[in-house]
Amino acid sequence: MDRTQLLDAYGRMAVIRRMEELISTLYRDGLIPGFVHTSVGQEGCAVGALFHARPDDVITSTHRGHGHVLAKGLEPRRMMAELMGKETGSCRGRGGSMHVADPSIGIFGANGIVGAGLPIAVGAAHALAGRGQGAVAVAFFGDGAVATGAFHESLNIAALRGLPIVFFCENNRYSEFSRAADQHPVPVAQRALAYGIPFAQFPGNDVAAVADGMAEVLGKVRAGGGPYLVEAVTLRVRGHYEGDEQRYREPAELAEASAIDPLRLARARLAELGVTETELDEIDRAAHSVVADAEDFARNSAEPDPASAGDYVYVRRRTTTPVARAGSAGGKPSSGTRILRQALHDALADEPAVFLAGIDVAGGNVFGVTRGLHEKFPDRVLDTPIAETAIMGLGVGAAMAGLRPVVELMYLDFLGVCFDQILNQAAKLRFMTGGAVTVPLVIRTQFGSGRSSGSQHSQSLETLMAHVPGLTVVMPSSGADAYGLLRSAIEDDNPVVFIENRLLYEKKSPMPPPDHRVPLGQAKIVRPGRDVTLVSWSRMVFDALEAAETLSAEGIEVEVIDLRTIVPLDRETVLRSLQRTNRLVIAHEAVVDFGVGAELAALAVKEGFWTLDAPVARVGAAFSPAPYAPVLERQWKAGPADIVRAVREVAAC
Repeated sequence: MDRTQLLDAYGRMAVIRRMEELISTLYRDGLIPGFVHTSVGQEGCAVGALFHARPDDVITSTHRGHGHVLAKGLEPRRMMAELMGKETGSCRGRGGSMHVADPSIGIFGANGIVGAGLPIAVGAAHALAGRGQGAVAVAFFGDGAVATGAFHESLNIAALRGLPIVFFCENNRYSEFSRAADQHPVPVAQRALAYGIPFAQFPGNDVAAVADGMAEVLGKVRAGGGPYLVEAVTLRVRGHYEGDEQRYREPAELAEASAIDPLRLARARLAELGVTETELDEIDRAAHSVVADAEDFARNSAEPDPASAGDYVYVRRRTTTPVARAGSAGGKPSSGTRILRQALHDALADEPAVFLAGIDVAGGNVFGVTRGLHEKFPDRVLDTPIAETAIMGLGVGAAMAGLRPVVELMYLDFLGVCFDQILNQAAKLRFMTGGAVTVPLVIRTQFGSGRSSGSQHSQSLETLMAHVPGLTVVMPSSGADAYGLLRSAIEDDNPVVFIENRLLYEKKSPMPPPDHRVPLGQAKIVRPGRDVTLVSWSRMVFDALEAAETLSAEGIEVEVIDLRTIVPLDRETVLRSLQRTNRLVIAHEAVVDFGVGAELAALAVKEGFWTLDAPVARVGAAFSPAPYAPVLERQWKAGPADIVRAVREVAAC
């Protein structure tokens, strides 16, 4: 770093320091709501790490991310307005201190979940690598994140694929209230060795040392050298959060902070280079002026319109119309597996931004759905390790960077392993950025009971997904719907969880034509009737149809509705049918309690109350885990006979 560069770096650090000091005061005075975590004393890490960053580089940050986003180029006005919850904030007041973002300049967001930004940065790096322009992702994280699975999964995938990413650890010696020495049995350097990744360590409070070291690291990564792990050793001056009294720290440790303050060290070095105190004081005054302007701007900005509280949850969907001939007898009879494979093939062929990723997808996966696609699209059908969190994060980051990932979760039951990336990242990033990003991600997965797969491979968990605003949940039954809904899901700009039933993989139906689409959010009446409305989805639609045939022989004509999409829920089709039949039964594979059936029952009781002539009935599995023994599983799960009994009871009222 020469004299001019160091002066520039000092000015950037001065703005961050003054901003953080003011944020602390405003938070104390109640002008900034929520939680605030400042990075006082760590300015050398942020400015040094990004001093040689390019505009097309991408960063992900932490809950202590103010310095990172300012160093990447976020306007102080927009950051301060965001912290005050104003409409002029970088996220329109939807993100706040822990979620500041501006994807237009490569800031993919600070993050309130420790380590969660690492898989997203891996996805961004995958997208950047495909462009071949030398851009790099920099993933900031604290020493506490080293213990998370997201850290290990991210390093592993980045190393395997040789991605252009720098994992930048700010080791500030504390994970919340715990000393790093009490949390980690080995140093960060050994983590790099475990994954075959180059490692560098810098004195984090020396901005020149960090910037010079990062210049070399970034040069190697841009040249195709693959990922790098960097540790910047620094010191957290303030508590874990504003208001933390830090009773767990020794006074001597806090006194050390003054001696190694990054602004103090930089001033001393600049003095050696001939810069006068007057010049440095002028830089400080300029920083104060910038921050004062940001405060005035934020104070005078309008708050969001309360009527907009529900905005930016979903991207407006394109209106599509099913092709009339789709699903007709003209198509060649094909298995559900072949139909899904054809849908994926056609999506890959039509749109270069689409890629598939997941465990063994290149070899066809467990059920053979993706078999043969890797041979036709070798660069876009990617095997991953068994690392569900990183797989989902790969999809989220790549989607934010402009691709259209289709990632596979092998079994719906494995949802718990990677739920954060779906619940707190994919579903919320559009909202938390005030509509600044789209996440066109499809998560393909499957489920199905009835084959003695046991409690961890038989669960119908669509209710968990349906309860998360921001997600779209699709569950097709027929082959034509599976093709049309999957194509629509891949073309949609919202994150979609596409749930297939493995018991339908070998069920044959006509192959739909390539232009077939089924709009998301439209249910279908698959059997008209006049006496009872029977709503179902996925495999249970066939049980519903079988039950309807049995009941027809008894003079009870059942109208069967296939929801097809759980979210958005087609309430109108259900209510219109209920107006004709005045009775409602819901049948699903999931356990009865607290499910989608309960939501439909509530809909009928509230909006369809005056049309009801009988209580609403629900049919589903018993409220227990799925048994393994066939005799127990048959007793546990619901089937056509259970539906027939429920309809008879409702029809008799």
